[in-house]
Amino acid sequence: MFATRTSLLAYLLLASITTTASAHSKQNIGRETLHPQNGWAASGTGVAGGSAAVAEQVYIVRNRSELIAALNNGVVSSTSPSNPSNEPKIIYVKGTIDANVDDANNPLTCTDYYQDGYTLEAFLATYDPAVWGREDEPSGELEDARLASRNAQQARVRIRIGSNTTIVGIGKGATIKGAWFDIRGTANVPNSRSNIIIRNLTFRDTYDCFPEWDPTDGDLGSWNALYDSVSLRDTSNVWIDHNTFEDRETRDSTLPQHFGVLYQVHDGLLDITNASDLVTVSWNEFRNHDKMMLIGSSDSAVADRGKLRVTLHHNLFDGIGQRAPRVRFGQVHVYNNLYDLRDTPSYNYSWGVGIESAIYAEENVFIANRNFTVDRIIARFNGTALSVSDTLVIGPRVRNPVDVLGAWNAVNDPDLGFDAGWVPTLDHELLPAWTTPILVPLLAGPQAK
Repeated sequence: MFATRTSLLAYLLLASITTTASAHSKQNIGRETLHPQNGWAASGTGVAGGSAAVAEQVYIVRNRSELIAALNNGVVSSTSPSNPSNEPKIIYVKGTIDANVDDANNPLTCTDYYQDGYTLEAFLATYDPAVWGREDEPSGELEDARLASRNAQQARVRIRIGSNTTIVGIGKGATIKGAWFDIRGTANVPNSRSNIIIRNLTFRDTYDCFPEWDPTDGDLGSWNALYDSVSLRDTSNVWIDHNTFEDRETRDSTLPQHFGVLYQVHDGLLDITNASDLVTVSWNEFRNHDKMMLIGSSDSAVADRGKLRVTLHHNLFDGIGQRAPRVRFGQVHVYNNLYDLRDTPSYNYSWGVGIESAIYAEENVFIANRNFTVDRIIARFNGTALSVSDTLVIGPRVRNPVDVLGAWNAVNDPDLGFDAGWVPTLDHELLPAWTTPILVPLLAGPQAK
């Protein structure tokens, strides 16, 4: 058996490395399309991105202005286009693109966005619960000034992306810093935004200078930020592959507390909501973040029924506190992912079972400290069932494969059911769980070209 597994592993490594190297050469990666069996995004029309782009619609961009121009058929614009081009296009990102810059690419700080007399110090003094109280949300001139300041930052960091687009990093360390890739179609208009590929990039430190203070949220109140690194709304057929999403300079451990709670400047890393559909998220790294991925935004969003079909495979979740993912409504296939929980003091859960959700999780691996208990992998949010099989846990003294759902049901009431009600078929890279802690650290994230 050992010899057979060793031979198989050698074959898998060689095949994976060969495939990755050939697919990620500079001259080929922009024309790469999604494999026809690679997860939910391969359904329907599949994902070709900008592979059909003519020469005039192939760009190399090095700063914010060049990126926005490329998204708008090469037309230079000082703000993010609200209606980006849907013409097939390939955008190669080289170096680091910082979204918090002015039109001359000079860096901007939070204070540069202050509007109408806003300062953080004045805001804190005015809305301190000892002064303002905890029953009413902030209102008045300083709250209006916060909103105006927020809008000033949003005009810089919010970058809209049209259909039929491939955005890919080239060279060493292609990075999108501080930006919000806001990918959205028209509400209730199917396929109004579709066919998008995002690959080989590092998304770093997306942050909100002006998070909302809500004194009624929880026992002590909370700061609630906007801006995901990437968000999908009313969007279909998207492939997000071989990227890194992380907080580094703004990671939570570096942030202050105000009013007795963390001054949270982050929202999600990758959120998929508002009837988005047919998405594959593969071979990415997600690092150093609390609320990582929301699939479905609200229990009342019944338009999401029949949508939010997402595949997550061969991703690394390292230092992720929760929402890996949290699901409402959607049929979500979660396989061959690696969860490293060892340096995650804020760990809450990984799989959030929301209303009418149908998570199908198989061949996943968790690395945890020895005192970790398996029941913590799941959290229930009005969901009723999920399918889980062949999960391995490395670190604690457990018998593998572990019965994740049985462990959760043993300490929670009412029980969750064992049948998500569907069986995935688009899983061409599904492998035994024991390969995951070898292949994912080696091949996930941006690949050198």
